Amino acid sequence: MKIAKSHETEDTFQQIPHFEEAHQDQNPGRQLQKIKETVPDFKEWFKKTGKASAFHSFDLIKIPYPKKYGLWRAGRSPVPYIWFTNRMFIVQWEAEGRTWTLLNEPSETELDEGTPFYSALIEKYGDFLSGFLSKRMGTVEGYLDEVGLKPEDVDFITYDHLHTQDVRRWLGTTKPQEDLNPNEPLKPYFPNAKLIVQQKEWDILPHLHPLQEIWYQPETYEDIPMEKILFTNGDILLGPGVALMYTPGHTQGNHSLVVNTETGIWVSSENAIAAECLVPEESGIPGLKQYAKHTKFDVVINGNTLEYTARQYNSLIQEKLMADPSTKNAKIPQFFPSSELTPSIFAIGTRPSFMHKMVDFGTIKRPEVITNESSSL
Repeated sequence: MKIAKSHETEDTFQQIPHFEEAHQDQNPGRQLQKIKETVPDFKEWFKKTGKASAFHSFDLIKIPYPKKYGLWRAGRSPVPYIWFTNRMFIVQWEAEGRTWTLLNEPSETELDEGTPFYSALIEKYGDFLSGFLSKRMGTVEGYLDEVGLKPEDVDFITYDHLHTQDVRRWLGTTKPQEDLNPNEPLKPYFPNAKLIVQQKEWDILPHLHPLQEIWYQPETYEDIPMEKILFTNGDILLGPGVALMYTPGHTQGNHSLVVNTETGIWVSSENAIAAECLVPEESGIPGLKQYAKHTKFDVVINGNTLEYTARQYNSLIQEKLMADPSTKNAKIPQFFPSSELTPSIFAIGTRPSFMHKMVDFGTIKRPEVITNESSSL
């Protein structure tokens, strides 16, 4: 497999230095302590950069997922699957005299079915899975049209990691694709957008470990135009009140969306599948409170890949401390999983006791109608 490597990054993004020492420390216990000590200074600094001008969520698909992964060792449900809702976020900020638009987690749900894990489920359950056990709620294209955005308005797309993702339709290809368009290369649906991805996440694609293989579609990245990729290393500030924080563990190149709003800081990733997993002592899901008391663990990770378990735990603690308290329940952090645990009649004993369900801050606008003065980072 030949996937190009590059070390080009976007010069307009500001590198965030706060957690560099913690990132470099290979002792997980000492690293955790450094993270805890650093978060307050980061939050104070980050809030001073400003607020995002818009932050909205959109439901894409509700799908089954193994309980042993999503609730790791904590859930007591007798059934093997839970259900979660995968969501996309539209984030906008104003800087350099214009409005910038990021799509966070714009999953192409049809192409994601090619992921080995899900293709095996489809082979096993067939139409019962796609037509009954899962529920499509909307599409990336449909939601953009609904809010009045055109494909050319999107500047960036990103994912917390590349599990399941196939971005060929979004970014286009340099060669024809036998399964999509065998006659000519794909034209990008988002002509101006670039994929923001951690260099470490990209670099694992050609050499996946057996623990990683069932979650990736590396062959779909072989013909992506490299000029459509922006590589990052560590934590970056995208604009006022919008950052991508390096939170490895779930994957080697995982990063989390961090957004400052009128209710404070929100954090989104798939390091956990429910906000109450960050405060298991407050959870009503059978098993979580008891698990936390027995293990003295402060969080319950989403453990479908155990590449760096201690590192993922530390990253989730970082997210927990960065997120401000929910205005709905001050004991729950404003951590919004990109795939959030959702009630299902098939998931006995795993009903969440708290859900964010959606975020809806600010007004999404097309770039040409923005007249606000330039903001500086």
